[in-house]
Amino acid sequence: MQKLFLLDAYALIYRAYYALIKNPRINSKGFNTSAILGFVNTLEEVLKKENPTHIGIAFDPAGPTFRHEAYEQYKAQREETPEVIRLSVPIIKDIIRAYNIPILEVPGYEADDVIGTLATLAGKKQIPTYMMTPDKDYGQLVSDCVFMYRPKYGDKEFEVMGVEEVKAKFSIASPLQVIDMLGLMGDSADNIPGCPGVGEKTAQKLIAEFGSIENLLEHTDQLKGAIRTKVETNREQICFSKFLATIKTDVPIELDLDALKRESPNESELRKIFEELEFRTLLERVFKTEKKPEAKGPAMQGDLFGFFTDGPTEETKNPNLTRLEDLKYDYQLLDNEEKIAEFIQNILTKEIFSLDTETTGTDPITAELVGMSFSYAENQAVYIPVPKDREETQKIVNLLKPVFENEHAVKVGQNIKYDMLVLSNYGVQIKGKLFDTMIAHYVLQPELRHNMDYLAEIYLKYQTIHIDELIGPKGKGQKNMRDLSPTEVYKYACEDADVTLKLKALLEKEMQESGVTELFEQIEMPLVPVLAYMERNGVRIDTEALKESSRHFTARMQQIETEVHQLAGVEFNIASPKQVGEVLFDRLKIVEKPKKTKTGQYITSEEVLESLKGKHEIVGKILEHRGLKKLLGTYIDALPQLINPATGHIHTSFNQTVTATGRLSSSNPNLQNIPIRNEDGKEIRKAFIPDDGCEFFSADYSQIELRIMAHLSGDPHMIEAFQKEQDIHAATAAKIYKEELSEVTREQRSKAKTANFGIIYGISVFGLAERLNVDRKEAKELIDGYFSNYPDVKRYMDESIQVAREKGYIETIFNRKRYLPDINSRNAVVRGYAERNAINAPIQGSAADIIKVAMVRIYKRFMEEGIRSKMILQVHDELNFSVLPEEKEKVQQIVISEMEGAYKMKVPLRADCGWGQNWLEAH
Repeated sequence: MQKLFLLDAYALIYRAYYALIKNPRINSKGFNTSAILGFVNTLEEVLKKENPTHIGIAFDPAGPTFRHEAYEQYKAQREETPEVIRLSVPIIKDIIRAYNIPILEVPGYEADDVIGTLATLAGKKQIPTYMMTPDKDYGQLVSDCVFMYRPKYGDKEFEVMGVEEVKAKFSIASPLQVIDMLGLMGDSADNIPGCPGVGEKTAQKLIAEFGSIENLLEHTDQLKGAIRTKVETNREQICFSKFLATIKTDVPIELDLDALKRESPNESELRKIFEELEFRTLLERVFKTEKKPEAKGPAMQGDLFGFFTDGPTEETKNPNLTRLEDLKYDYQLLDNEEKIAEFIQNILTKEIFSLDTETTGTDPITAELVGMSFSYAENQAVYIPVPKDREETQKIVNLLKPVFENEHAVKVGQNIKYDMLVLSNYGVQIKGKLFDTMIAHYVLQPELRHNMDYLAEIYLKYQTIHIDELIGPKGKGQKNMRDLSPTEVYKYACEDADVTLKLKALLEKEMQESGVTELFEQIEMPLVPVLAYMERNGVRIDTEALKESSRHFTARMQQIETEVHQLAGVEFNIASPKQVGEVLFDRLKIVEKPKKTKTGQYITSEEVLESLKGKHEIVGKILEHRGLKKLLGTYIDALPQLINPATGHIHTSFNQTVTATGRLSSSNPNLQNIPIRNEDGKEIRKAFIPDDGCEFFSADYSQIELRIMAHLSGDPHMIEAFQKEQDIHAATAAKIYKEELSEVTREQRSKAKTANFGIIYGISVFGLAERLNVDRKEAKELIDGYFSNYPDVKRYMDESIQVAREKGYIETIFNRKRYLPDINSRNAVVRGYAERNAINAPIQGSAADIIKVAMVRIYKRFMEEGIRSKMILQVHDELNFSVLPEEKEKVQQIVISEMEGAYKMKVPLRADCGWGQNWLEAH
């Protein structure tokens, strides 16, 4: 009898990685194998326990999917993929190929959609199909022959969910109603908004009564009170959420049972990979080899995945975590003015204390205060609740104002920027020296997690009260802190402050030992109030300009579609990769041997189409159509939805602890990804405007990474070019092509520019040839010529790799560390990635540090000199301002002098600037 298993790769990989995050499996080469080992163990047990006749493993595509194009915020709240996972995925794919299991991947569609399509097709053929994933969304796909197969965890066995199990779990009449549930309650994991104020229970009730979202929206007159208002107000958002939550079952992929048939693995290839990764126990188990004697170690009991003898288990990782009930603690609820006044008199005498705010939401600009907690001694803390009434809350906050604004006391917080923004809503400015435990851990371990629950476990061996114990699991059904009484909240809130204070002492000591205290105290912590100030300022958006752009782009897309159909001689769906492939390669035959996926579908990715632009006029037009569609969905139609109605501004969140390089990132919107190179992308910058009566001012560093390379390498020729204020790309071209500077052609300069930037990112001969569209011989000559003229650049690159091999990390000019555990890997791909980082990370990280120094200095000057103009945006090496006309000259002088004076190098730092009525004009 046939039995098909379809595995959701990333869901299982992430699960394996995070299960061992606190005690990862690191092999002798320093490579973290947790994700790979956990995935393979799970796969092995499925193969042995279930013995499927057919199997396939689905991956998400490298690029965006149709959901990202429709909704920029889709999964935008998720933290960047950990580098360990990024490095592990290619190896996992090699292992899957060695097992002779097909990898299922379709550009533009998530693994859910690929699995959904294949499972539906198999179900129609009455083939028992098991979708292996922990993701509840798959419940919508379950039918008589299609089941969810949830992985085992700890002491929980594998769980098989059929139609009745899904119906029981969600209290619904049909698995398809899972989509309606998610459309109403939303899904915080995927950032699906749902209907505000509708949680799981309300969603269940509405679906039970109306059957579907469509029927509900047709009969909202049958609803009463607040729920009717919520549903009617959010009609479009509910429908859109259902669209996002719907797993597609019509992905362009065929159910090829022959391709999915289970084959014997390639034993020699698997052995080779497992030996390289040092999976000794796995080798013995898979291939039944004789166990070699090993040095005796601690016994391993239990099993995270039920089959995990190569790694430590949940029990061995955290055998004796302390909890609050194990401590002698003194947590107090201060719920009257007399208690609060006594506390204030006491805390004003302290030199250091921690603080934390409890609020109604996660957006600090709109969140309301529910309470505040403080701690100034271990195992002691207080919680001060505030009422819902704004005026009464303000009275309590005013009493505490001297505490927050006491410049002589160190304020400790976990993500203290959030607390600063919340309190600024009540007219309070946190003053004095700051210590943020999240940022302290970030400068120590930039690629690990930095949340307080995690830090408490690894540093204090302590299990905190988790937020979901109070307000329920994440999702639209989650309670609000204000829904709870102070007596329910105070221990949780006190513990937050207490744990934060305890972490401070340990992190402070570790920073000193690691040599990053100066980075923390002089760059990262002074930056916190600057970012809070910028987020509070926000930026204005010209919605009319965006509407006009939307109309213009939509009309152009329609015109392009007509032209494409005329060129093709047939009408087809331009948004369908499958149909595009059929038109280009079957009908027009623009190439003889087009690339195909393993499932036989033509590959029509952006990269492939770019390489085919010269083959037929239709290709460029399809790319243009795709580009316009992406700009519309990601920015032009999305930006107006982010405007705060109370302020009329977009308040971007600047993230200080996300990137491993030290660069800031931003979200809602992600400003780092706004395209600037083509004319269509520039339309977006045109919509960013200054405040009324102000001008937009933009300043950005000129070629800062190349200047840092000149400084770090000490190359005299590169230093000379910058000191003489020469065009560095023309100067490089003159050296490589042995021309006078005045004789360098535009094409030579362009090639030198590509080499300049490519080489500091460790570009290969092949990569440079591809980027310049030249043969490899010319690319090699270009690189050889580059290094012969800049020999110290080559020496710096070689030395950087050697330092990383010896130390396991590299450093920026401000001693920011980037750990490179794979620098000595025998796997060439993994090692090559680490080597490129060893070259580039000090440069990119130093550039990040320098602009942070400039931001702090500019902010300080603005405050000291009473400047009313505002710093509003930071993007890469660029700072943007909304400037009052009477302050133009002063602002430009401050900004340029502080940017160029942020750090003294062997070459001058230079900042270019511009003015305008919008971002585009100014930059």
